[in-house]
Amino acid sequence: MNIRRCGDQALLIDVGDTGGIDAVLGLYSALSDPRPDGVTELVPAARTLLVRFDPAVIPAGELVELLRDTEPVPSHAVRGELVEIPVFYDGADLAEVGKHTGLGADGVVEMHTAAEYTVAFGGFAPGFGYLTGLHPKLHLPRRAVPRTHVPAGAVAIAGEFTGIYPRSSPGGWQLVGRTEVPLWDPARRPPALLRPGTRIRFREVR
Repeated sequence: MNIRRCGDQALLIDVGDTGGIDAVLGLYSALSDPRPDGVTELVPAARTLLVRFDPAVIPAGELVELLRDTEPVPSHAVRGELVEIPVFYDGADLAEVGKHTGLGADGVVEMHTAAEYTVAFGGFAPGFGYLTGLHPKLHLPRRAVPRTHVPAGAVAIAGEFTGIYPRSSPGGWQLVGRTEVPLWDPARRPPALLRPGTRIRFREVR
């Protein structure tokens, strides 16, 4: 684990290639409850965790030692809030995904709804969560030619992740379905429905 300074009020933890997302989530969970005094924000990514802090409360050197002594929560013990997402599985790429995986469209839906996912980190757009837990048979590359318009609520897969587009935007993920659940609401506290550590189950609706 490598820790480096990012200005006067942030440290960046890099878990390296061997740690990966599970290690980041484990550290995020260990530092979230309870959050150490002086730590103001935790921002996870694919293999890094940004730790913002108030140097008037905890000096950087002291925080570095605290972080080095922190034991990540094991991946099987990360138990955030469970959110169920109803999905209409009628995505533009569903048939192609079924053909490519050999599962057929129904098999893709069955496999996608069978798993429990965890929000590893956010990015791309406000409210967009990268969900881990996708079955390896559904690990597919992004589209060779991205779409210029993906509708809000589109449920998609790309690489080892599945996710939901919170708003209309360009995008290159494989579209398998759609949901009407609002993922980003500025009036909600917090505004993002899918926050790191949150567990997700998809439920098919017709």
